[in-house]
Amino acid sequence: MNKIVPNSGVTKDETIFGGEPILTDTKTPVRAIIEMRRLSYTTAQILLRLPHLTLEQIIMATEYYEQNRAEIDPYIKSHRVPHYLIESLVKNM
Repeated sequence: MNKIVPNSGVTKDETIFGGEPILTDTKTPVRAIIEMRRLSYTTAQILLRLPHLTLEQIIMATEYYEQNRAEIDPYIKSHRVPHYLIESLVKNM
C-alpha cells in the first residue's frame, strides 16, 4: 500500500524497495540523496546525475533525513558497498 508522509515529499510503498522511503512520484530512495551528499556531491551535481529530480525534491529528501535519521541510517548501512570491493574494482581499472 502506498503511504505518503504528510508535508515531506516522501512516499513509502511496500511494492517499491519493500517500503523504504522514496521521493514521491519517483523510485529514488531518500538514502540515495543522502549518500551522494556524504560523497560531497553538490546539489547541482546531484541534479545532473539524477535529472528526473527537482531542487525541491533534493531539499525534501535532506529535510526528511534530518528528521528521520534513525529510520534512514539502517537502509544506508544495508546498501553500502564494502570498501574491499571498491578497492578491488579500482585496482582492476
